[in-house]
Amino acid sequence: MLAWLVEMGADEAIEDEPIDRFAAHIAAEEEAAARSQRPARAKATRSGAAAPPLPAQPTAPDTRARAAECATLDALRSSLESFDDCALKKGARNTVFADGNPQARLMIVGEAPGRDEDRQGLPFVGRSGQLLNRMLAAIGFSRHAEAPEQAAYITNVLPWRPPQNRDPSADEISMMLPFLHRHIELAAPTVLVPMGNAAAKTLLETTTGITRLRGNWSEWRGIPVMPMFHPAALLRGPEKKSVAWADLLQIRERLDSA
Repeated sequence: MLAWLVEMGADEAIEDEPIDRFAAHIAAEEEAAARSQRPARAKATRSGAAAPPLPAQPTAPDTRARAAECATLDALRSSLESFDDCALKKGARNTVFADGNPQARLMIVGEAPGRDEDRQGLPFVGRSGQLLNRMLAAIGFSRHAEAPEQAAYITNVLPWRPPQNRDPSADEISMMLPFLHRHIELAAPTVLVPMGNAAAKTLLETTTGITRLRGNWSEWRGIPVMPMFHPAALLRGPEKKSVAWADLLQIRERLDSA
């Protein structure tokens, strides 16, 4: 259990229960704003005048136009590296864009960088990444291969590590999703493999969990999609490796016949 916690990014013990410090900070700001409005409202009520309006809340930036204007993968990487409106970036060491051959026929999408990925600036480089490398090798693929028909191209839904490896929020995913969609469009893979619950749900826009999604072909804008268990789930539950192998064989067969 301790080894698993370290792998998930828990590097210090703070409380018995997890604390969402982002939510606590937002709640404190909202409470402070509410207190600052109370005297003005009371005075306005006694005088019969209308209470002053609350200050407008900032809206999340619309990233669709920014992503759409990127004509190449290099432009998309530069756009992400200069994008400062996502709070995740402030706590991350590196922008984790992608790894592998961008001309690969096989594209893999994970959820978000972990501790090792954040340090190295590459996706899937910890224990999960090592297992992924072995999984790819078993069907004749590698992220280091130069030939597109043997290569894999790897990225994540989010390019920055969430603090303490927490689950990404719906707002964070929504903000960064246009960048992911543009990434896939520019890479134009033959087969797309979302790994893990969050990646599969995000790409396929469904609430169905990965246990039911895996092993079944879907499509994303005409590209065949095979959802799979995340390698971290296979490390926690080795009994899932047999179905993961079956999924890999389906991917190999689809690529051979394409």
